[in-house]
Amino acid sequence: MASSIRTRVGTRKLRTRDGTGNAPAHRRPVAASAGLAVIGAGLGLRTVATGDVAKYGGDALYTVLVLALVVLVAPRTTPSRAAGIALAVSWGVEFLQLTGLPAELARHSAVSRLVLGSTFNAPDLFWYAAGAAAGWLVMRGGAPPRRGTRFAEPIDFR
Repeated sequence: MASSIRTRVGTRKLRTRDGTGNAPAHRRPVAASAGLAVIGAGLGLRTVATGDVAKYGGDALYTVLVLALVVLVAPRTTPSRAAGIALAVSWGVEFLQLTGLPAELARHSAVSRLVLGSTFNAPDLFWYAAGAAAGWLVMRGGAPPRRGTRFAEPIDFR
């Protein structure tokens, strides 16, 4: 427990287990702002870059956006869990493209094409992981994991 950072919001104490000092009560507005910034960055990237830079940069930003949405919905989520969920969702959407369903939906809706894509591309899986890693680093405040950091508190049997 000594490694836990405690913050006070009103009269209720909040503890963060991720060691970053980010109070969960403050994460929702930050996540919403980050989501909007990521959307802006993705649209900006598409206007200034072409080819692989735009495509794979967009893949990484897609996962960062999913991570921001995870934190928006569940602000107490740890950085590693949020990044893992975002990566799983991104990979799930990519593998869904093997079914042909997203391609069919993309023919009828531009929004569907933006959210689900249309065709499977194996290198996208790497760039989703890169986006999850970048989002994880940002959530941790840019700090790498500390040596000796425990992922779970020991059970105290008193």
